[in-house]
Amino acid sequence: MRMRVAVIDDEPLARSGVITRLAAHADVEVVGEFADGPSALEGIAALAPDLVFIDVQMPGMTGLEALAALPPAQRPMAVLLTAYENFAVRAFELQAVDYLLKPIDDERFAEALERARQAQPYRRSAAPAASAQVAAANGEDASWLNRFVVRVGRRVAFVEAAEVEWIQADGDYATLHVGDRAYLLRESMGRLSRQLDPAQFVRVHRSTIVRIDCVAELQPLSNRDAMLRLRDGTPVRASRTYIEPLLARLHGRPGFGG
Repeated sequence: MRMRVAVIDDEPLARSGVITRLAAHADVEVVGEFADGPSALEGIAALAPDLVFIDVQMPGMTGLEALAALPPAQRPMAVLLTAYENFAVRAFELQAVDYLLKPIDDERFAEALERARQAQPYRRSAAPAASAQVAAANGEDASWLNRFVVRVGRRVAFVEAAEVEWIQADGDYATLHVGDRAYLLRESMGRLSRQLDPAQFVRVHRSTIVRIDCVAELQPLSNRDAMLRLRDGTPVRASRTYIEPLLARLHGRPGFGG
């Protein structure tokens, strides 16, 4: 699968260094290079590259600001070029598959490009889903979120929604529980509850979402809350605020919105 790449950096030598490295890969086509954020936005909209190598610290508009300004459906995969590591979480929200510290190491460059190759099929399949979210905002039919993109150390992992047993709020993040593994995702519970298929997931507390078929028992409590036991034995508290839609879903009825 051929990959179309754009290079964005305000330093000409840095741009040429990346382009020279890319020239060694037969499956990569450099479709454009840009020296600042605004021109990069125009170029990305016009050229629709699969991947961008983009500098974070650029005058006027940073690389992260440029990526954030793009609609999700138009936002390419990104490898960030920087001298710092403290932006990593925000970077991965913006489809960054890796980041390279300057000066760039050849081995790390090749590793980042390989990660982009591995992510490319998933990124392409995710594009219709992003378009569907826009359609939903306009009152049209939409698809439910079926895959999470999460960071595991310095790698990107793809977690199928159907494998997630329950989700727990953790400050500004959400923890996805998959068997004995947990994945951290920067997302609010309210947004997740609107993105997940209500036929499979239900919010049971302001800080908890469960997959319906993972609920094994429900024990009512005196204050009208309930204690759930999942099939793996995990106890989860359900707030009375969410009891009615929870019971409706457990009995196979549509219930209420999340």
